Amino acid sequence: MLDNLRFLRLPEGRLAYTDSGATDGPLVVAVPGMGDLRSTYDDVTPALVEAGWRVVVADLRGHGDSDTSFTRHGDEATGADLLALVEHLDAGPAVLMGSSMGASAATWAAAERPELVRGLVLLSPFLRETLSPGKQRLLRAAYRGLFARPWGAAVWAGYYSMISKGRRSPRHREHVAQVRAAMSDGAHLRSFRALTVALDHTVVERRLADVQAPALAVVGALDPDFADPAAELAWVREAIGVPPEHGILVPDAGHYPQHQTPDVVVPAVLGFLAGLPVAGDHGA
Repeated sequence: MLDNLRFLRLPEGRLAYTDSGATDGPLVVAVPGMGDLRSTYDDVTPALVEAGWRVVVADLRGHGDSDTSFTRHGDEATGADLLALVEHLDAGPAVLMGSSMGASAATWAAAERPELVRGLVLLSPFLRETLSPGKQRLLRAAYRGLFARPWGAAVWAGYYSMISKGRRSPRHREHVAQVRAAMSDGAHLRSFRALTVALDHTVVERRLADVQAPALAVVGALDPDFADPAAELAWVREAIGVPPEHGILVPDAGHYPQHQTPDVVVPAVLGFLAGLPVAGDHGA
């Protein structure tokens, strides 16, 4: 839906976002993962708004309705965009919610500006590099070929479906079609390819000790992006101090639990948000 579409002007272009809920409500700022769209949160946002939260969902640089003029991509760039958006809205500190590399960026932002981040909701987070530097270089070289025209959009849509193992949303086909259609535009595909080549989660891993915000971490037990999803969740919990009740392994979900299993994710998010200290008491 575009009826509340807005833009944040940044030096290299505009960042698109939607703003739902009461403007005086506590703030959640959400961002999708690599190659995804704002609509990845369509099964989560309404419940948060109903519970009194103001929910702002941004497209990544070069994705969706955001401009394709950006030259910098990755966890730091996206994290800086989240912080800029919180400051622009003048309603922080905010809870940052991210999926996949969006969760990486949210975690970096929490380390960079702890006074702006009240809490973290991390869905399938990459908080470290799981591949050796040599394998990373090979993968980036492969991305340059895989995500080129005319096949790049189809390749990504196929991969998106593949990592959505387990239960699928009734709108899965529609959402994947939207993702593919967005990537069919040459400028968007170039931006996406630039992001895949730029991603380096070591910039997040070396900042984990600086993360002060409480966090909820959700990982799909069937997520093929992790060699051992349960072990990765355990590592995330240890790395940023997530208590057992806020580390959730979803049995029948892959990489996108927010729209594969919203019946699990939504109550977990609402419970986590309800337990956060009031914004003025953060860090007390």
